[in-house]
Amino acid sequence: MEERFLIPLVFKIIGLILLPLQVSIYTQGVEGLIGVNYGTIADNLPPPAQVAQFLLDSTIINSVKFFNTDQELLRAFADTGINITVTIPDDQIPQFTKLSFAQQWVKTNIIPHVNATNIVRILVGNEILSTTNKLLISNLVPAMQALHTALVGESLDHNIKISTPHSLGILSSSSPPSTGRFRPGYDTYVLKPLLGFLKATDSPFMINSYPFFGCSEDTLDYALFRPNVGVFDENTKLTYGNMLDGQLDAVFSAIKHLGFTDIDVVIAETGWPSKGEPGQVGVDAKTAAEYNRKLMQHVTSGIGTPLMPNRTFETYIFALFNEDLKPGPTSERNFGLFDPDLTPVYNIGILKMGKNDIPPGQKPRPETLQQWCLPKRGASDETLQRNLDYVCGSGLDCGPIQEGGLCFYPNTVRAHAAYAMNKYYRAMGRNPFDCDFEQTGAITNVDPSINVMVIANTELGAKDKCLS
Repeated sequence: MEERFLIPLVFKIIGLILLPLQVSIYTQGVEGLIGVNYGTIADNLPPPAQVAQFLLDSTIINSVKFFNTDQELLRAFADTGINITVTIPDDQIPQFTKLSFAQQWVKTNIIPHVNATNIVRILVGNEILSTTNKLLISNLVPAMQALHTALVGESLDHNIKISTPHSLGILSSSSPPSTGRFRPGYDTYVLKPLLGFLKATDSPFMINSYPFFGCSEDTLDYALFRPNVGVFDENTKLTYGNMLDGQLDAVFSAIKHLGFTDIDVVIAETGWPSKGEPGQVGVDAKTAAEYNRKLMQHVTSGIGTPLMPNRTFETYIFALFNEDLKPGPTSERNFGLFDPDLTPVYNIGILKMGKNDIPPGQKPRPETLQQWCLPKRGASDETLQRNLDYVCGSGLDCGPIQEGGLCFYPNTVRAHAAYAMNKYYRAMGRNPFDCDFEQTGAITNVDPSINVMVIANTELGAKDKCLS
């Protein structure tokens, strides 16, 4: 992860947005779409072979992105079937403009592994335009073209694609998303030829998108896929329920402005740190778990974004491990999903069923313990209606509280909100923050189908057991 260029997202604030989050209880449904970035800037990581076997045996992750072409890493992932993306270091880019060098590099670094290791993509550098290095920038597309020609010569071009990741710093404008534009100069002389290459080779445009770096205390809910007052794009009349969608659509608009509409967009990096500086808001393990879990659900839901609807996004979470030798603030060393001993930093449901993904020292929630998320006493009908709209607009089934449904009666906002809030809480994994609802929800261990007063006069009782 390179230095971030923060592009402000300033939108017109409007009423509560229905967050486009399709929820699935079964995380295994995201296989093939969710990958991880395997960084190695640390002195305490387990051997690559152990990591590869762990990912294969214990997790649902089947795509991994390296920041180099380390031969030990490639050998470690042999015969795993895991999709592998490798990266050519920035400083080697000028050499790849020579076809002979690219051909020899492919013979040395790729061909020895293709029969056993599932290499699917080669990335040429990382965030090159943000380096402002004119030599690297001017040679980027020629290097990609020469590398592709080398793959064609080995009949590997259909199986291995070439791309390069970008930071959001390539945008000169992103607010609102419909006005997304690439930086002048880079747009015509670098990015337009790059997009032409990607389209011709059926390769994706890759973006490193971090709501963490773009949010403030005031926009934290927006960055974390929580219920929030949303943002409105006056040009398209579309509303945005989360910051990631706004960032992706700004990139899409910039691509479209250059005349390309059919190039796939891949999220090459995104994530949230579990530790930061003392007092830093929204930087802890609970918040990191919330972002990454909701991220997985969102990008695999098939809902897409306002400008790219009805689609999923191949996404690589940053990062596999906490890396203790990374420079910079504390957060840079704490983006990992796992500690070096392979224990999870937090639980986001990526371990296979039957595996223990609760870190040592934390007590797992007994499966027999029943809990419910219900409206707090005193919460207004107006607020509960917003909760109701949010949940039912997220993709969860609210049919039972529609007219004619099993749980339609009593026909009150509070009763319907109780059903919706509890359904959301359970579908999302029964985490405490999934019952917050702008501080209008509370978790109880008392069965509301037995004790109707728990939900403060909703009158949902034992007859229908709509909250059981």
